[in-house]
Amino acid sequence: MQEEEYISSRVDEQINWYDKKSISHKKVYKGWKITQIIISASIPFVVGYVENLSFLAVVVGLMGVVITCIEGVLTLGKYHENWIEYRSICETLRHEKYMYLTRTGVYKNKGSFTNLVERVESVISQENVNWAALNYEDNKKNGGN
Repeated sequence: MQEEEYISSRVDEQINWYDKKSISHKKVYKGWKITQIIISASIPFVVGYVENLSFLAVVVGLMGVVITCIEGVLTLGKYHENWIEYRSICETLRHEKYMYLTRTGVYKNKGSFTNLVERVESVISQENVNWAALNYEDNKKNGGN
């Protein structure tokens, strides 16, 4: 595979994938977290009216349930962790690409394309290993499914 082909079909594709996933996980995480904060902050306000409007006691209970469910979904989906991890990998790959294109750092010597491939594949491979290990640990904790 030639340099240009590798950069466009492998490096740029991976950068784009990690960038999109990072943005997506960030939106989901922040959206649900903001919702959770608003509901949590509303509870003391609503509780102030429970004495006059007894049905609000049920509403407060439901608000607590919703807060707990949101936290559970965010924890199970690992949206915050994935957002940070995907952004980190995306920026690492961008850094490697630009260092290579400007022939700086480890890329100033002959054979720099080989270095690029090895370093990019190492970053991608390490993320795959981390993902597999994390899922293995989660499966062990949750009974092996």
